[in-house]
Amino acid sequence: MKTKVLPILLCTLFLCCSKSDDSTVNIPGEAMYFPPIGTSEWETTDINTLNWNPDQIQPLLNFLEEKNSRAFMILVNGRIVMEEYFNGHTASTPWYWASAGKTLTATVSGIAEQEGFININNKVSDYLGTGWTSAPTAKENLITCKHLLSMTSGLNDAQGDDVSAANLQYTADAGTRWAYHNVYVKMQDVIAQATNQSWEAYFNAKLKNKIGMTGAWLESGEDLSVYWSTTRSMARFGLMILNKGKWENQEILNEEYFTDMVNTSQNINEAYGYLWWLNGKNSYHMPTVQATFEGELIPTGPDDMFMALGKNDQKIYVIPSRKMVIIRMGEAADDVNFALSGFDEDLWEKISVLIN
Repeated sequence: MKTKVLPILLCTLFLCCSKSDDSTVNIPGEAMYFPPIGTSEWETTDINTLNWNPDQIQPLLNFLEEKNSRAFMILVNGRIVMEEYFNGHTASTPWYWASAGKTLTATVSGIAEQEGFININNKVSDYLGTGWTSAPTAKENLITCKHLLSMTSGLNDAQGDDVSAANLQYTADAGTRWAYHNVYVKMQDVIAQATNQSWEAYFNAKLKNKIGMTGAWLESGEDLSVYWSTTRSMARFGLMILNKGKWENQEILNEEYFTDMVNTSQNINEAYGYLWWLNGKNSYHMPTVQATFEGELIPTGPDDMFMALGKNDQKIYVIPSRKMVIIRMGEAADDVNFALSGFDEDLWEKISVLIN
């Protein structure tokens, strides 16, 4: 059964929270909107003001429901254009981010660096001590924080999710091989050690609370934790990223690090920044394989789009040229997957005919 919140209904519901009727209309060039912290208030935009194709809404919704979606949102200039829930999911139901939450770690790493606690060019053993892997010490000392953020640690990605020292085994020198690996989570340990507080305490103080997110890190086994939150909390994070690391006029993440984070981070996988996937590049790598694939990640999507992608099709799409953030939460659309899947291309076919 599908619970639907149509744009026109949302516009009506939030009208009472606005100073005038015009405050819910997204006028081109209008300043970015940020929902207040600590309330459920969130301004909306009538889809008819955007020169989109409203007759393509229902085909998109049908597709999303057929593909095991639980939540879907589109923001333009920070305002809600679409907010839809499926299969018993609601606006207050938490759901897991899976590897889309890697981008939370990348963001907080930048915050810790700008506060002087870490330098991402320093080796990881500066913070964790030697022996955090089972690699020879000389090889372990090649691994910097930046290598963790860019997936170029050189550690064996075939060992599963376990990030214990015994399972972090040397395969290649850091910086010479790109491989999708959960070793990135060691950045959370780096931050905890450097700040002398728990990862979650620092995350809450420096990111979550400042932009009004809800949610929590829940243990998923093998020393890993996964972030769970509502769809709107995921959208808040996407909105802050769309605004280049600022929440309204408050700098959460400095723009220099932000720029590095959402651009190619190494010379092996063009389509990867600091734990963000990048569209519009000439080639890309996929998890679990070492082959280079020609072309862009999502040919049906905008070239300037960058993405937080998680297992079973958890998605944050950020499109600066359209001032747009799109969220999808749910079960795997088709088959179980690590992050990127064929669903991305199919979904963007549907979105493109709506917004173009």
